[in-house]
Amino acid sequence: MQAAVTVTPTRIPELLLGLATVRPVFIWGAPGIGKSSLVRDFATSLGLECVSLLGTQLAPEDLIGVPQIRDGRSVFCPPEAIARDEPYCLFLDELNAATPDVQKAFYSLILDRRIGNYELPKGSIVIGAGNRATDNALARPIASALVNRLTHVHLEASAKDWLTWAVNNGIHPWILDHLTDRPDHLWSKPPKTEEPFSTPRSWHMLSDALHSFGRDLDEETLKVLAHGTLTPTHATAFCGYVKIVRSQYGIEAIIKGDARWPHRMEDRDLLYYLAESFRGRLIKELPASKDHMSATGRQTAYRAKSLLVQLAEISVEVAQSVIASDADGNPVLPAWFLVETARDMPRLVEARR
Repeated sequence: MQAAVTVTPTRIPELLLGLATVRPVFIWGAPGIGKSSLVRDFATSLGLECVSLLGTQLAPEDLIGVPQIRDGRSVFCPPEAIARDEPYCLFLDELNAATPDVQKAFYSLILDRRIGNYELPKGSIVIGAGNRATDNALARPIASALVNRLTHVHLEASAKDWLTWAVNNGIHPWILDHLTDRPDHLWSKPPKTEEPFSTPRSWHMLSDALHSFGRDLDEETLKVLAHGTLTPTHATAFCGYVKIVRSQYGIEAIIKGDARWPHRMEDRDLLYYLAESFRGRLIKELPASKDHMSATGRQTAYRAKSLLVQLAEISVEVAQSVIASDADGNPVLPAWFLVETARDMPRLVEARR
């Protein structure tokens, strides 16, 4: 299912209020961005109990029920989880991960809110959710008949929304401060290999772990926790940030000349983090054109090249990451600065090839 239009988490309650109360809705989105919690919170806001059915754990008879003989005829009795007397929110989680037979069993429940002779109480709502095939998650194609029975909403992660939520929900201050500076680290595309990757859920998991270990958390344990929950590059950056919080290092001090780049091998994660911060500062402060550059701009450029030389003396690879193009191969630093860097430090350009 391709997303033509996406929405952020703050839009979901408003959309569900207008949609789910009249027609079934399916929420698409990557793993760990909060689909399930948004549905549960929405049900709570309406005063409805949220009954979750997990598509991967269902068989057709779990929905249709088992037959009983009444007056010489077989009657299917729907399961207790579905057959309720009071209105409720039926949440079909990972619906598109269910087998085709299970998906087919949902047809009448989704469209007509009925299973056999049982009909959902008036005021009940039906919401489904699932990951996309492009997320490298367990997902099966949904038949057109089922697609056409649902209104589809595509959810995207939003650092602004998540940080607003996180402030009021006990997320660890280190994570709040780090993601405020690096909101692009909140979420990363699920990898094709089996390794952790960053999502709002994984940051929440890391926060719980940080609270659990408390002030006695040592550096090696922090690395285990971060690399066990986050995308590797994000884990390295976060560990570097924490080391800054705990040490005398800071990008401001390095730019001003009050401190030098950390050079010990055990500080390599810190070095990567500082290099990323330095790159972000250059993107923000270097002018797009060298023409009519102010004295402050010239001073910034001169100091940047000097710091790149110092950084390359410690690690050409880390220095090269400062001037590297983005994921699509497009330069992020001004062309004139890259030309001067290539002229003054050709080994950095050679390292990029």
